[in-house]
Amino acid sequence: MALRPAAAALLTAVALTVTTAATTAASASAVTAAPTARAATDPANGTYQQVTGFGPNPGNLAMYSYTPAGLPGGAPLVVALHGCLQSATDYYRDSGWTKFADRYGFAVVFPQTGSTNNSLSCFSWFDASKDARGRGEAESVVEMVAKAGTLYGSDAHRVFVTGLSAGGGMAADLLADYPDVFAGGAIDSGLPAHCATAQAAASGCQNSDQGLTPAQWGDKVRAAYPGYTGPWPRVAIWQGSADTVVKPVNATELRDQWTNVQGIDPRPTGTRSLPGGTTEELYADAAGRPAVALFTVGGMGHGLAVAPGSGDDQCGATAAYFLDTICSSYHTARFWGLDGGSGPTAPGLPAPAGLTATPAGAGAITLGWQAVSGAASYLVYRDGARTGSATGPSFSDTGLTPGTTYGYSVAAVDASGAVGERSATVSVTAPGGAPQCFTTDNYHQVLAGRATRSGGLAYALGSGQSMGLWNTFVTHTLKQTGPAYYVLADGQC
Repeated sequence: MALRPAAAALLTAVALTVTTAATTAASASAVTAAPTARAATDPANGTYQQVTGFGPNPGNLAMYSYTPAGLPGGAPLVVALHGCLQSATDYYRDSGWTKFADRYGFAVVFPQTGSTNNSLSCFSWFDASKDARGRGEAESVVEMVAKAGTLYGSDAHRVFVTGLSAGGGMAADLLADYPDVFAGGAIDSGLPAHCATAQAAASGCQNSDQGLTPAQWGDKVRAAYPGYTGPWPRVAIWQGSADTVVKPVNATELRDQWTNVQGIDPRPTGTRSLPGGTTEELYADAAGRPAVALFTVGGMGHGLAVAPGSGDDQCGATAAYFLDTICSSYHTARFWGLDGGSGPTAPGLPAPAGLTATPAGAGAITLGWQAVSGAASYLVYRDGARTGSATGPSFSDTGLTPGTTYGYSVAAVDASGAVGERSATVSVTAPGGAPQCFTTDNYHQVLAGRATRSGGLAYALGSGQSMGLWNTFVTHTLKQTGPAYYVLADGQC
């Protein structure tokens, strides 16, 4: 289907400017350059809102979320990343994910980047300082996952990430960086995980075969979290056969990368035709369950596949780089098992019993629980997010903020890597030390998540005390007196 005139013009502009030195950086990051889109229809069954103060935010991102009405605790969570020159609201309106959030019962987090981070508001999938575990935008997204777990009681076993183009490249990076957080992912018109480590290499990844073997692609994933031995995420790959911005070879490289990581044959175990001229190829693991899927949309250019309408398998709204072909969100949700099918969630072992959490010195907590028969290891969750693993029924968590209360749960993992049911959560306050104080300007207090901003002013997180103008010239001291609670303490610390 033809692109809107504005989108086509911008796509042409990207192609024409890629060779000039002054615009190489813009072209490399303009993976889905598209004007802000307005949906033809507006999903309205739940609540869409910005969430502030979600935690450390080294990537300088904003968090938005959609929650269906009456969402129960223990529901799955989907993280959806927009493309360049798009916003979280564009993706909320046009991608179709809210329709299936309402139908199947899960929350959606829409991270948002902006021109402060990248001139075209692209996620930085090509920057090793921003897309690696514990760094930049990648860390900010995982902080949002933890916040969603606290707010909505999301099931930490069923967290998924998807993204369009630059957002797809970041989704691939997140799957590599945090296989202990994400059970599955979808990369729509995107790039292999960690294809580029600097912006100068981004254009080459988009446009040409990198000449790497499947093992070399797989090594890029394995190097993102060295020593990880748990199960790998289930990955869906979406690609238009006529894409000239992110060439179809990227889908081939993604298939090679993730089948190698899964240790499965890169030849499909099943193929079928879907609407919109789409071919689905499935790659099954040793148990016969598809671990990788490649969806090739015949004749589609660069964008996210949508199919506006009220049918069960229709979704989204047509806009710049939201292309009327097939509802990719529907097929991705089913591939992950969000419809109640055979997704990547098989509880297996029962929840460990008798979990205890004991203060063990300043900023340290020791956990203990009863061993589970058949367990090869255990996963430990802090405030809903995986924080570590243990081979036996004990774990020490250190480097915690004194005076802060944390919630812990544990799950057993069998020899095949299947994660069992989580235990009930126990809460404990980290011991030692006086309440922490933080002195810096209002801009950096907000950036660190200790304050929020509204109308150009900064306010202490929790207490809501006014701190004056949100800038780098006004400085205050904030004292943390509880979890996510700060008070003005100028001259008191």
